[in-house]
Amino acid sequence: MAYRTRNRRQAEKWQRKLNRYRTLQKQIVRSAPDILGSTNFYKTKGYIQHGNMTVNSHVMNVARYSLAISEKLHIRCSRRELIRGALLHDYFLYDWHTPDAENPHKLHGFYHPGTALRNAAREYRLTEREKDIIKKHMWPLTLVPPRCREAWIVTTADKWCSLMETLHLHKGHGAILQKLRKD
Repeated sequence: MAYRTRNRRQAEKWQRKLNRYRTLQKQIVRSAPDILGSTNFYKTKGYIQHGNMTVNSHVMNVARYSLAISEKLHIRCSRRELIRGALLHDYFLYDWHTPDAENPHKLHGFYHPGTALRNAAREYRLTEREKDIIKKHMWPLTLVPPRCREAWIVTTADKWCSLMETLHLHKGHGAILQKLRKD
């Protein structure tokens, strides 16, 4: 009997998590259909970010965690700008693990926010908050700290997700890419 109760509780817990995930996904889709549908954003599925996580999986995680942080801590902010900034914060559009003659990618952590901002600004109409999120998400490597709540939230979510991905506690689709590249 205890075994069934434990399994039922576990099933209910997973159902709550799935429902929460779906709710966050709907918010992301509603706030950024233009980003999610763009060719360049789709290309982020082809670049590894941390561990075996693609850039695409990473920014989606950061968007979900940013929403969760703002809700859990009751931080009033523009959810639309929070989501859009989170999705574009690593919009550098290259594989930073593989240097080439044009892009040696040295000091990637310091320079990619500027590259991401330039790329995003070429493709989307960005608000000042979205620009601040993209440009300052690597603080303290970017010496100037974020100015708005949304940027602080994304910076925090990015650090958390990066840690979890590097330690392989978040699983991504990048392992498939790595295997394909070796073959």
